[in-house]
Amino acid sequence: MITTEPATDPFDEHRRLLFATAYRMLGTVSDAEDIVQDAWLAWNKADRSQVRHPKAYLVRAVTNLSLNRLTSARARREEYVGPWLPEPLLTAPDVADGRELAESVSTAMLVVLETLAPVERAVFVLREAFGYSHAEIAGFLDRPEPSVRQIAHRARTHVAERRHRYDSDSAERERITQRFLSACAGGDLNAVLEMLAPDVTAWSDGGGKVTAGRRPLHGPDHVARFLLGVLTKPAMAAVTVTTAVINGELGVLVLREGEPIGSFTYDLQGGLLRNIRIQVNPDKLAGLRR
Repeated sequence: MITTEPATDPFDEHRRLLFATAYRMLGTVSDAEDIVQDAWLAWNKADRSQVRHPKAYLVRAVTNLSLNRLTSARARREEYVGPWLPEPLLTAPDVADGRELAESVSTAMLVVLETLAPVERAVFVLREAFGYSHAEIAGFLDRPEPSVRQIAHRARTHVAERRHRYDSDSAERERITQRFLSACAGGDLNAVLEMLAPDVTAWSDGGGKVTAGRRPLHGPDHVARFLLGVLTKPAMAAVTVTTAVINGELGVLVLREGEPIGSFTYDLQGGLLRNIRIQVNPDKLAGLRR
């Protein structure tokens, strides 16, 4: 008797891609996981005999589900307490079998994508992150190809105007991160000040669930004193601060009894920290669990 192994379900085959697409579209791990689950339900109800290209079918489903979720999320974010930051995600750039997940966009890029209109964001992600043609995207979105080309051009121009180039040398980032953590651990205000860019800004997202800054902090003095003030609180005595690859770049992970309670990511320019983003909202830490 000859037996054959059942073919791999296309959904399982493309699950990483689907999550990566939804995450780039929404900037939240929890919403991206919900979208993938909804896409799975739709896939199991579909007449497979009518699906000629499963990958395209699934990406289309995730894209449109994400668009619907993003539109409603924007309304909710208008009532959000304090600054809204994307949900951080632990990534492993050396994972060969998960390129889409491993090359997850940086926090800086997710912040820029938040400034795009929902359809612009969808087109940009599909085109620039995953390399789909304008014709393929037009099919996903049920829009004319010339319209998609215009949207893609507009989105690309918008992102280019807001996306700055930052230092990307991983060894340098490791060295500076360790030096910064040492300065903070020692409570050395002057050492911390020396590592911050003159125009540094820090955002902290507590979502009204935990104590966090309600407004961005600007300037080295304000940012340094805020960071050292947080780190010297009695509650911080029991935490572990370690480095981790977050959204494809080295960042800082804060743990209590092995559970994440916050993350710290930043842009590096000229060897100095800029655009510091502190995520401490407990509802937005699922992507930091190993």
